[in-house]
Amino acid sequence: MTTQFRLGLIVNPLAGLGGSVGLKGSDGMAEQALALGAVPMAQQRARQSLEQLLPLRDKLQIVTVAGEMGQQLCEELGFDYQLCFTPATLPTTAADTEQAAAVIAGSGVDLLLFAGGDGTARNVCSVVGAKTTVLGIPAGCKIHSGVYAISPLAAGKLLAKLVAGELVSQQEAAVMDIDESAFREGVVKARRYGEMRIPAELRYVQSVKMAGKESEELVLDDLAAYVAGLMEPDVRYVMGSGSTVAAVMAELGLDNTLLGVDVVENGQLLAKDVTAAQLLKLVQDKPSKLIITLIGGQGHVFGRGNQQLSPAVIRAIGRNNILLLATKSKLQQLNGRPLLADTGDMALDRELQGLIPVLTGYNDYVIYRLGYEDEA
Repeated sequence: MTTQFRLGLIVNPLAGLGGSVGLKGSDGMAEQALALGAVPMAQQRARQSLEQLLPLRDKLQIVTVAGEMGQQLCEELGFDYQLCFTPATLPTTAADTEQAAAVIAGSGVDLLLFAGGDGTARNVCSVVGAKTTVLGIPAGCKIHSGVYAISPLAAGKLLAKLVAGELVSQQEAAVMDIDESAFREGVVKARRYGEMRIPAELRYVQSVKMAGKESEELVLDDLAAYVAGLMEPDVRYVMGSGSTVAAVMAELGLDNTLLGVDVVENGQLLAKDVTAAQLLKLVQDKPSKLIITLIGGQGHVFGRGNQQLSPAVIRAIGRNNILLLATKSKLQQLNGRPLLADTGDMALDRELQGLIPVLTGYNDYVIYRLGYEDEA
């Protein structure tokens, strides 16, 4: 007998209510949103995902929540389901989501599917963490977190691959949310609430939200938080120029030379706005790493605005100790052109060329080609 795939299912029936009526979110706003004529959409979006699994019904058992939090859809679509939790009151609350997630995860499901927004992801993360594989169906106003599929249809297609037994990798993805009250006043305050484990099929799963001014700020917050967490004790970090590196310095709470080069060690500012000669003395006899970004539109990594990073300094640090940061939007501006190194030492430029990992978000790398001027 073939073992059935056990799928946990939670639908937040209030997710996304505030979006269509201009409330920029639903956290604590459900009653007001409904009074303004908002129509709940989470059920419809969850249905779009689950319909992709109908051909695989016999291979699937759903572990879910009473009423609109999952049971209703299972019955309408004819899925075999097990009821594991019943909300105490209506309308349902964040506490119901958290309790349901804890019970479902504890029952040993293969994956927990939930429909909601960033608030729902926070609720699930608070009790599940990275212990259970999850996937979000985007149904909220804010979808900044990386745990969501790019669409309900994409969530269903990815799940179908899993239920059918296809091999799908896993990775941890960030749970992000913004302060909705501040957002309604035009201020973006992003916060990371943790990571959850998701199927790592990039065709179907989104990264941190990119479009718009507030999203660029979120991506920089994402990058900065991750880099700060990577920094090791007793290693000297050469901090290159530019706003992307400045975001890391801000995360560390350190003064930054936007158009210069600083050096950080053990969370403290060791040297500020250094020259090439000063920098070489600092990195020659001490484990050192370079944190650098590129010039947007041009793609120069070395040789434009950071001549303090001399060939001698770069060689002393070593290619493998270079951490290159860039948002995906900045890479997209290159339209496929290679990154450029113009250090003034053509031999070094050639040594630097090749594929290089670029950190584009929280534990989110892309591989990009670093060339040199003669090839551009």
